[in-house]
Amino acid sequence: MAKAKTNLVIVESPAKARTIEKYLGSDYKVIASMGHLRDLPKSTLGVDIDNDFEPLYQSVAGREATIAELRKSSKGAETVYLATDPDREGEAISWHLKELLELSDEKARRVTFNEITKKVVTESIASPRDIDLNLVDAQQARRILDRLVGYKLSPLLWRKLGRPRLSAGRVQSVATRMVVDRENEIRDFVAEEYWLLDAHLERIAPNNGSFVARYHGTADKKLELTSEEEVNRVLSAVEGKNFEINSVKRGEKQRSPSPPFITSTLQQEASRRLGMTPVRTMSVAQQLYEGIDIDGYGTVGLITYMRTDSLRISEEALASAKSYILEHYGSQYYPSKTRVFKTKAGAQDAHEAIRPSNIYLSPELVKKNLTGDQYRLYRLIWGRFTASQMANAVYDNVVIDAEAAGHVFRANHSEVKFPGYTALYEESRDEETNDIRKPLPNLSEGETVSATGFAKEQRFTQPPSRYTEATLIRALEEKGIGRPSTYAPTIGTITSREYVVKEGRYLKPTPLGEVVNTLMGDYFKDIVDLKFTARMEDSLDEIESGDKNWKSVLREFYGNFDEELESAEKALEGKHLKVPDEVSEELCDVCGKQMVVKNGRFGRFLACPGFPECTFTKPLVIEMPGKCPKCGSRILKRTSKNGYTYYACEKGANCGFMTWSVPVKDYCPDCGKTLFKMAGKGKKKPFCINEECSAFLPEDQRGYKKKTADGEGDAVESKKSGAKKSTAKKPAAKRGRKSSAAKE
Repeated sequence: MAKAKTNLVIVESPAKARTIEKYLGSDYKVIASMGHLRDLPKSTLGVDIDNDFEPLYQSVAGREATIAELRKSSKGAETVYLATDPDREGEAISWHLKELLELSDEKARRVTFNEITKKVVTESIASPRDIDLNLVDAQQARRILDRLVGYKLSPLLWRKLGRPRLSAGRVQSVATRMVVDRENEIRDFVAEEYWLLDAHLERIAPNNGSFVARYHGTADKKLELTSEEEVNRVLSAVEGKNFEINSVKRGEKQRSPSPPFITSTLQQEASRRLGMTPVRTMSVAQQLYEGIDIDGYGTVGLITYMRTDSLRISEEALASAKSYILEHYGSQYYPSKTRVFKTKAGAQDAHEAIRPSNIYLSPELVKKNLTGDQYRLYRLIWGRFTASQMANAVYDNVVIDAEAAGHVFRANHSEVKFPGYTALYEESRDEETNDIRKPLPNLSEGETVSATGFAKEQRFTQPPSRYTEATLIRALEEKGIGRPSTYAPTIGTITSREYVVKEGRYLKPTPLGEVVNTLMGDYFKDIVDLKFTARMEDSLDEIESGDKNWKSVLREFYGNFDEELESAEKALEGKHLKVPDEVSEELCDVCGKQMVVKNGRFGRFLACPGFPECTFTKPLVIEMPGKCPKCGSRILKRTSKNGYTYYACEKGANCGFMTWSVPVKDYCPDCGKTLFKMAGKGKKKPFCINEECSAFLPEDQRGYKKKTADGEGDAVESKKSGAKKSTAKKPAAKRGRKSSAAKE
């Protein structure tokens, strides 16, 4: 009896190949294609527009050896299993492999793995299917649309701006526009004055107890104090009078856990909590999906497929989560019924939400086998999924209204009654609030309290925040721009092309980005129109579902696009667009001119516009999280003349605030001011630097040496360390740097 031919399994990556090969028997050979082996050519458009947008695919240069190996192995195989990623692009790669290797429909079988575990791999191999040509056509349409826009528009940008690295694209142009639009909102924002008025109230003996209540309005309605005159009128009415507690409302509030991650929320949370870029997040997630060698378990795919917009969870995974929670936390931590989250309308819903493939492989159990980034991201995914199936957190909430002379001051406090899911995981937020949350005395309605003092504070409304990577991804998702696989590369493109830069956590458009956005808005309105781009994504979804023909979508798009391109060429004939310098608020230390932002080999920096007469340069200031504790303005990261980093209010000498401590996004629960942490590597505990706050931490107890504003002076060690004082001065840093970058 002749021996059966070996079956061939083709995947994209070597890591995935190693994992799968361990799950299959000796009759299976697993080879990695290392991604695409056939694609549109790089040097030409590669689309025959006159022949109904026929793509001109060719083998990828430099991949001849891999193609030869696959051809040889496929000829001797009984069945070729195409096991590329379970999404549109993966389906298209499988189709390209079938065409490239000249495989028959009977021999080429498609399999997908939502998770790379032995059970799922063996079940999928046992139930192969045909290649889904609707998925392939949807991916072809996206690829050709992006090629048409990129290869037709980019040369126009090169010619008119004189910069050969520029590019244009459907999704990246819209993302750039959103960042520019937000910047314009900030520029056009007109701050409005408002005031906070706090009353320091104290119970009258025999039961002592004090608390702070904030002005709320009158008994009839809530009022905003918009001037100091209004504040003084309230003060003149209530000063010297006792307050009556006219309302004490106690209640119980519950908070439900967030759903498990989808691609966009994973990228957002990893950005906020771990400081990972979307590109880095997806790279590490791919490693966790493809497989890690775990002691005692072998090679294991730790998470399910990470490109998804679905909140669906398998019944098996839900049962496993229930079992784990009951075993490790107890019945009180499991809700009365299993949680099922509804996927938003318009989602592809092709895969489950992102979850651990085996909930019993806890982060601590596998930590020794993971890199730092792998562990941190796995812990985030594992914690979010497990918490999503746990009971609600329960809070005791108290709201107290104290009234004097018809004016109501309100105090509220909430404390945990039952932690529920927060015992394991709590979602971070983009913008923290500065509400004062301090325990309140046990007051009764009708009780009289006395005012021991009042505090008034002038504030101004703040403009909308610039986008962070996390909030831009959320906005793209909400507006239907792009799909899970496009968020990370889109942000990577607009930053690498220098249309947008990161300042601290925030994304800010460059003058180049604004000029390109203006050009696109003037001549290619459809390309930068958010609704048009969202409708195009819907059309791609309709191709995937079989409701639209992919070439008809291309024909419909290209007619208008070609007209816009021809019109732009005529209107811009003979014109050259100039990108203005990005002028900063910093003055040159040598000649006093207002410095401009330049790009060099090591990133952006400040340079004197008087070059070559003046060659002074210095690092760029960066906006930090939080607000100035003195005036509420932005806090900027700056460098002293001796090269030391410090943090100061953007208003400079007009405010006077500066510190060596690093501002964080959290606020003090006692006074509501921005918290700070000690500079340096490692986990640092935040502290309050507001001297009027009961939680104030003196500088000599913060654990680092005290510096003067110019980076010199006595170094005072923490009292906790018991170190002696030292008067050693730090060496002076270079005043500026001369480099070819200043000539740019």
